[in-house]
Amino acid sequence: MGRAWKFGDDIDTDVIIQGKYLVINDPAELAKHVFENVRSEFVKEVKPGDFVVAGENFGCGSSREHAPLALKATGIEAVIAKSYARIFFRNAINIGLRALECKDADKIDDGDELEVDYSRNVIVNKTKGEEYPINPLPEFLLQIIEKGGLVGFGKALLKSE
Repeated sequence: MGRAWKFGDDIDTDVIIQGKYLVINDPAELAKHVFENVRSEFVKEVKPGDFVVAGENFGCGSSREHAPLALKATGIEAVIAKSYARIFFRNAINIGLRALECKDADKIDDGDELEVDYSRNVIVNKTKGEEYPINPLPEFLLQIIEKGGLVGFGKALLKSE
């Protein structure tokens, strides 16, 4: 269970992590700068298990992998959005960050306490006593996420041979 951090539509990768930080490859260091210009309290108050919640087209802009990497390093459980920019979505999966699509993301308010029931593919809003369906991810994408990303998934495949 975690807190919802609400954002709007068209959250650009430059909003998630500014271009000036692209020289940093350490995820923990990147995490210190997430949403720095739009919501400076995020990095000070975010806790492991929290959720970033947004509207349409989350992660638009450049194809940089730094954006999902920085988000994952904050300890968030998942990003919940109505839709994603295609490249951001694939980058998120490839580094092991859950990117959940929920058409009812706009019903979630900033600060709501959320829990995801992955077995039923629903977000449970504990604050409001509501549930919102999420689009289930295909099994192979879940396996990539569970192995911590594409690299971990590849290593696990090599070990099983």
